[in-house]
Amino acid sequence: MKTVLAYSGGLDTSVCIKWLQEHYKTDVITLTLELGQGEKDLKEIEDKAKKMGAIKTYSLDVREEFVKDYINPAIKANALYENKYPLGTAIARPLIGKYLAEIAMKEGADSVAHGATGKGNDQVRFELTVRAMNPDLKILAPVREWGLTRDDSIKYAKEHSIPIPSGKSPYSVDENLWCRSIEAGVLENPMKEPAEDAFRWTTSPQEAPDKPTYVEIEFEKGIPVGLNGKRVPELELLYKLNEICGKNGVGRIDMIEDRLVGIKSREVYECPAAVALLEAHRELERLTLTREENLFKGILENKWSQMAYFGQWLEPLKEDIDAFMDKSQEVVSGMIRLKLYKGGMIVVGRESPNSLYSLALATYDKKDAFDHKMAEGFLKLWGLPIEMVGRRKMKK
Repeated sequence: MKTVLAYSGGLDTSVCIKWLQEHYKTDVITLTLELGQGEKDLKEIEDKAKKMGAIKTYSLDVREEFVKDYINPAIKANALYENKYPLGTAIARPLIGKYLAEIAMKEGADSVAHGATGKGNDQVRFELTVRAMNPDLKILAPVREWGLTRDDSIKYAKEHSIPIPSGKSPYSVDENLWCRSIEAGVLENPMKEPAEDAFRWTTSPQEAPDKPTYVEIEFEKGIPVGLNGKRVPELELLYKLNEICGKNGVGRIDMIEDRLVGIKSREVYECPAAVALLEAHRELERLTLTREENLFKGILENKWSQMAYFGQWLEPLKEDIDAFMDKSQEVVSGMIRLKLYKGGMIVVGRESPNSLYSLALATYDKKDAFDHKMAEGFLKLWGLPIEMVGRRKMKK
């Protein structure tokens, strides 16, 4: 038996290697993806996996693919689960699932494994992706099976000579280019304000600069291509925007979230670039899309976000919605200016060669080109149905 394991290098997935070997008598191949985690060293993670007995390791830098095929569709869809969470972890898991299935096929493995728990969302995202790509693969979920507490896992690790990470964090953290997710520990009390040690990407608003910072973001067909007047590769743009917005305390989210399995959880996120890009993109759409396009697109955005959160990345309906999103973005080009100040962010400027805004129609000064006489006939027609309701009431 041969198993490909999604491996982060942390305690749980390190225990998974030994657990799979011990309980399933399987050879383990590990897969680690660079998605913008920052401080994690892929070579170090590979070496650790080999010491645990992995027969082969894969470490792949897929940040460009993550941006192009996962983050960009999320930007086009203005993706916010429950109108708040930018789906950082949610859109990364299908990419990991894709590589699990592909490497399993390449290596002739009969199963894949992940370290997700039985009450979280990640198990769904991993497994639906794998099943869509190769339904014949067996999926193993050791953490769902073993029932070990954190202390049990540490004890098991010591018994099997598994290195235990030093400097234990009081939080459970997942991060990539798009978002940093922080949960567990004291955050499980929804009345407990997160301490500053929970945050890494954002400055406390109280400690942010005393003067506002202005940022100009340029888009082409819905995709960010420039920052502050310069064309910038998108990967670099994301890093720079995370830094600029983070220094100004922008991008902190604290919410009660509905997990797919029905549990409500308290989640804390840091998403400086994501929050800025989604707000800027939405404003550019307000400028360039028609009223009907914006109203209808909002319905599909909610559905897209829900499907991404629920692990339905390869569901045909989501692919259909993606086609609509791509079509809608043909005119979404231009520049948005944001003002950042002590955790706050507002749009203060916008321009586009495809703008539907007309100063001559909007102005109230002498240059007003709108024919106000048209309003009388329009209102008579528009109000006719409610007028008939009023007449019916009068008869009674």
